[in-house]
Amino acid sequence: MTTPAGEAADPVLPPVTQPKHGAYPHPAYAWFVVSILVLASIISYIDRQVVAIVADEMKADLGLGDAQIGLLYGIFAVFYAIAGLPLAYLADRKSRKHIIAAGVFFWSMMTVACGLSRNFWQVLLARIGVGVGEATLLPATNSLVSDYFPRDRIPLALSVFQTGAILGTGLAFVIVGFVLSIVEQRPVPVVPIFGPLAPWQQTFIIVGAPGILIALVMLIIREPIRRVLINPATGNANATFAEIKAFYKRNLWTFMLHHFGFLSFAMMGFAFVFWTVPFFSRVHDVPPAQAAQIFGWIFILCAPFGAVWAGLQAGWFNRRGYKDGNIMAGLLGGALGIPLVLLIQVMPTPTLAFILYAPAVFFVNSPFGLAYGALPVITPPQMRAMIAAIYMFVVSVGMMLGPPLAGVFNEQIFTQSDGVRYSLIALTIIFGGLGCLSLWLCRRHYARSMEEADAMEVAGSDSAA
Repeated sequence: MTTPAGEAADPVLPPVTQPKHGAYPHPAYAWFVVSILVLASIISYIDRQVVAIVADEMKADLGLGDAQIGLLYGIFAVFYAIAGLPLAYLADRKSRKHIIAAGVFFWSMMTVACGLSRNFWQVLLARIGVGVGEATLLPATNSLVSDYFPRDRIPLALSVFQTGAILGTGLAFVIVGFVLSIVEQRPVPVVPIFGPLAPWQQTFIIVGAPGILIALVMLIIREPIRRVLINPATGNANATFAEIKAFYKRNLWTFMLHHFGFLSFAMMGFAFVFWTVPFFSRVHDVPPAQAAQIFGWIFILCAPFGAVWAGLQAGWFNRRGYKDGNIMAGLLGGALGIPLVLLIQVMPTPTLAFILYAPAVFFVNSPFGLAYGALPVITPPQMRAMIAAIYMFVVSVGMMLGPPLAGVFNEQIFTQSDGVRYSLIALTIIFGGLGCLSLWLCRRHYARSMEEADAMEVAGSDSAA
């Protein structure tokens, strides 16, 4: 590892700015807010992952194929990405807590609507609503957390926030698998207007309802002081689209390689997780409800520590003067996950495969908190939500294409009964390799962006003195 200090050209700084002062909230309260956001993230991932766990039941009941099941996840990702940009624009200007509360309420109601749907197109429309609602969370959280913590603590705080996504994914398999196993043993209820509800429909309704309580809790937190930079020439505290475009252009290679590298890891990771239950069902004859619960517990017990480990690893690099520490830590975790995912696919027994899942989910999930955490520290405060949303738009391609692409591979290339394992091997080699290459090339450019951000922070502090 090398720090390219001294190699970069003199950074191009924006006009002299005046920071808005104000003490940061007490650390205990800041971490309390992070814990609430973690709960919201857990709910979001349970609601988005439920379709992966009831996939085979939906296929049988609605007469769907693997590609259509993958599309239900992919369409969520499309609208999750598209809605994130205007919602981020609002998050840089309006109350972040109100935006998040409204989003949690909306996506929870749309998850319930999935359970009341009678055909593929109704489920598809409800999944679009889930995507739009969940698009509120990440941009608003990036902006909110960045005003609760000093700049050097932001990557760790956002890595801890990412444990909510990881816990939510694991809890989705445990809770949804448990709910599914219970409702499958009970008589099918008949609801006025909507008629009989199959077990997969009941599961959507049961897991969607709790989010309404989280939406109410979000309303009680305090909105922190926005640490905006005011341009003295214009008196404007909000970034214009022209300023955001100029900032992206000035850091083009940093953003391109960062986005593509973590996108590649996301495509590998989303396909791996989405097709886990069908993998165990088709390759090892493990019942879906049982596979979901076993995998879910492994995910809960191992995956969150990967995100925290990556955040701590980045801090270790940064304290030793590596300006590319945030990228190096993400690269290291993703690279270590690749051989483990490949080994799982060739294990002769489900027990051995489940054992390897422990280290695999630890490393596969470790980069994604840093993917977001690496951005606010190089970004001016008034455009952090928009920059996060742009990255969210890009990485949503992983959600949009990863699971459906594996489904297409299953149907068109690896058509044998255990073809899902070969689809996952192919996607892991392709996208895991691209992720490693892109983030390795990103290191030098990211270090230059960090040096520019450091200089801008010093200039702002001097002008405020």
